[in-house]
Amino acid sequence: MTPKTSSQLAALVGGALEGPGDIAFTGLSSLADATEHEATFITSDAHAKLWANCRARIAIVANQVKAPLSQQAAYASISATSEHVVHAHPRALIRVDNADLAVVKVLEAFAPPATLPALGVHACAVIDASATIGKDARIGPLVSVGAGSTIAAGCVLHAGARVGANVTLGEHCVIHSNAFIDERCVLGARVIIHASAVIGGDGFGYRPAADGKSLTRIPHTGNVVLDDDVEIGANTCVDRAKFGSTRIGAGTKIDNLCQIAHGCRIGRMTVIAGMSGLAGSVTVGNGVQIGGYCGIGDHKTIGDGARLAAKSAVMNDIPAGATWGGMPAQDIREELRVIAAIRKLPQWSRKLRTLLEEQTKLPATDPLKGPPKVP
Repeated sequence: MTPKTSSQLAALVGGALEGPGDIAFTGLSSLADATEHEATFITSDAHAKLWANCRARIAIVANQVKAPLSQQAAYASISATSEHVVHAHPRALIRVDNADLAVVKVLEAFAPPATLPALGVHACAVIDASATIGKDARIGPLVSVGAGSTIAAGCVLHAGARVGANVTLGEHCVIHSNAFIDERCVLGARVIIHASAVIGGDGFGYRPAADGKSLTRIPHTGNVVLDDDVEIGANTCVDRAKFGSTRIGAGTKIDNLCQIAHGCRIGRMTVIAGMSGLAGSVTVGNGVQIGGYCGIGDHKTIGDGARLAAKSAVMNDIPAGATWGGMPAQDIREELRVIAAIRKLPQWSRKLRTLLEEQTKLPATDPLKGPPKVP
């Protein structure tokens, strides 16, 4: 049930309520944008500074926030006798261990219902006679499913989605519009493929021909395997392996506009931000965090729990638990020293120019007579 008061909100997120429980609200917004009819959230002491000028009367507050937070709000409001009266309004704080996870619960409660195709197969869909469609699947218009493919129970294929031959989709997968799952790929349960993503396209493999005048294309006979609860962003491509499988572990989330090349192995619960690219046969461990716009060279290994700063260019293996950044990437502590030194270059350049100018003003030194005497 959608919460409507501060006490109901506290019950939803399992938080400790400080202040009135009857404050009504209609939704959630940021500290900067919230109105007096909305709740907001505070995740850090830096955010807490914005609370004084926020119009919201309810805030979900992480327990690690130590900054003092007023439970009184004073802002101008229209009264029956004057338009310039300033009223003090009591406010409520809801203390939780993890404000980000609490916000997820609130957003889920207020989210509008998803727009889904109707149960069954749309009249405009093209389903091969040898394909299997599970119970309660939803197949939208202009969807195609190839020969021998299996669409398990509860799957949703939005308009224009394409599934090649001999593909297996586990239960409750969601394939968004114009996404393409190529032949022989295997998806586990609850996999989400966003719009226009391509799963199982050929890998980028060529070798010079014997005559040296052309390139020979290397066949890619493998497939792609996405384990349970994987999510692939819009316009991301995951290429099939030359042989064997390109594999992405359970719970891993990959953002929009990423490239996962042939033969990559990515572990469980890893996150890869947008515009990142993995070259062929990269191995990424479990729980890795890869920032946006990173590039990882072929055959490199990223250890469990490693982290990559945005725009990192990885040319070496990264040990488990390490944090790297830079172009080329290195340990983040060394990279920060490099950045600090680069920022001092203008200052050092001016000093060097001054020294050189002073040097050119001195009389020339005769190597036989020694330095000239200064009068």
